[in-house]
Amino acid sequence: MLDETERAGAAAPLVAIDGLRVTFQTREGRVAGVNDIGFSIRPGECVCVVGESGSGKSVTSLSLMRLVEYGGGRIDGGAMLFDRGDGRPVDLARQTDAAMRKLRGNQIGMIFQEPMTSLNPVFTVGDQLAESLIVHRGMTRAQARARALDLLREVRIPEPERRLDQYPHELSGGMRQRVVIAMAMACEPRLLICDEPTTALDVTIQAEILALINRLKREKTMAVLFITHDMAVVAQMADRVVVMLRGDKVEEGTVTEIFETPREEYTKALLAAVPRLGEMRGKPAPEPLRLMRGAGGQAAPRPIIVDDPQPLLIVRDLCTRFAVKGGLLRRTVAQVHAVEDVSFALNGGETLSLVGESGCGKSTCGRSILRLVEPTSGSVHLGGTDVLALSPRALRRARADMQMIFQDPFASLDPQMKLYDQLEEPMLNYGIGSKSERQDRIAGLFDRVELPRSFMRRYPHEMSGGQRQRIAIARALALNPKLIIADEAVSALDVSVQAQVLNLLMELQQDLGISMLFISHDMAVVERVSHHVAVMYLGRIVEIGTRAQVFENPQHSYTRQLMAAVPVADPRQKKIAEDLTFTPIPSPIHPIGHVSPRSVYREVAPGHRVLIDPVTHG
Repeated sequence: MLDETERAGAAAPLVAIDGLRVTFQTREGRVAGVNDIGFSIRPGECVCVVGESGSGKSVTSLSLMRLVEYGGGRIDGGAMLFDRGDGRPVDLARQTDAAMRKLRGNQIGMIFQEPMTSLNPVFTVGDQLAESLIVHRGMTRAQARARALDLLREVRIPEPERRLDQYPHELSGGMRQRVVIAMAMACEPRLLICDEPTTALDVTIQAEILALINRLKREKTMAVLFITHDMAVVAQMADRVVVMLRGDKVEEGTVTEIFETPREEYTKALLAAVPRLGEMRGKPAPEPLRLMRGAGGQAAPRPIIVDDPQPLLIVRDLCTRFAVKGGLLRRTVAQVHAVEDVSFALNGGETLSLVGESGCGKSTCGRSILRLVEPTSGSVHLGGTDVLALSPRALRRARADMQMIFQDPFASLDPQMKLYDQLEEPMLNYGIGSKSERQDRIAGLFDRVELPRSFMRRYPHEMSGGQRQRIAIARALALNPKLIIADEAVSALDVSVQAQVLNLLMELQQDLGISMLFISHDMAVVERVSHHVAVMYLGRIVEIGTRAQVFENPQHSYTRQLMAAVPVADPRQKKIAEDLTFTPIPSPIHPIGHVSPRSVYREVAPGHRVLIDPVTHG
């Protein structure tokens, strides 16, 4: 419940939640998702709600939107008072559906966590942006389209005119997230609820979006409820912080109090799990995070050092291009140069990280190596095998050695199969073991990824995001691969789960000698896990070297720009500036027959190469 001191301090809050209780029906009866939660948000204030996956953060936000009922939840108690601007606060918990429809998207905007599931796949981006403007603001279609174009520019989407007529599946994950943000801000709501809004975004765009939300908060005295697992973002954005655990409020305070004098053990453990940029300085190799588990703590983490590293994966001059079709006959009129002239080697038992902005070609590069996307030219050798020369049958056999952990675990798991069957399927495909051997192996995989064996009979929708990602990792391990390509494998996870999954991946690497191509936009995570780092921009590698070379002596201007944009988990070091000026990314689309210049590198130190190319501002 709200205490008296908070009531006194919260002069005319825009939102006052008091004693909120939300329950869900399960096979075992009704379960509390949120238990007696209370806090308020004043106009122009940002309150961050933090906690682990399943702590009730999103349930709280969905209750404010009254969307929790559509997910099987029921508001069983408490009040959610909201000031609509007429001086007469209404209790959102008792509003009719018709009244909520007028508020949603108009006075209360929400940025959802998973952009692919919150966008309609059958409508263009322009139509989806225009809808709320037409409904709530009474604009004509032409006015709404013009405003939609401005919104896409505000969230820094390249070539916004083209994007308006594209469908969600044609955009990268980061671009889809920016569309969702533009939709939420279209009607300039009084309350903006942000549920992990920058999860899928790389650091430079994250910095811009945070600056944009900050500016709106200040200029329009908009209240912001910010749900995140990224403690660095909390430090930068929050005025006050609410810490949640298993549906209860554990601690509340100003951002400085929470970071500098946390009272509760759980808050201290959350802060300890944050990978911070610069932590690995001077260390010879990646090492797991030291997590606070129990009073005894943990043994000192072992660095992952490979005694005699030998190349396992060698990529040379890899190019991948996609056709852009147009005209009545849908002919190819241009090409997207997604991956351009990429070369690198990855040693057995080591991790090479690909970092860069959304749309720079990281994921396409990973998919091209596995031939999930057919490369245009170049060569890929895995353990001496030329992957690009394999026949479909030989490729299928080779796939047992190379597996992928995808960015969105919900999209990569079959919603109609139990988790046990999803882990058994790859083993059945490759004829591995008898039924009892497979059972033992699957039980072992569940233990490995620290999930209870009782979860085997569950379906993906019954799991939290972090648990689903562990299943995706277990499935990738099912065939004992030599190479795992982890595409943003921890970006959707909250900080404590992220730390556990990162440690899990590093322990697996130590125990099984797996090589990892780690694709990420999170520079602090990359610094923690990498032996080598390659920075990508516009489909090319602009800088590559050991982790120490790239992080401690960045040479390319773009690498330095990426480092500068990383938020710091310290509220006294606010980096959210108003004058964030990032160079607009040039278009990767070129006419047919366009010959791109070859990448030329200068060697700064042995193994540390930097691109010399006027095209990519280096």
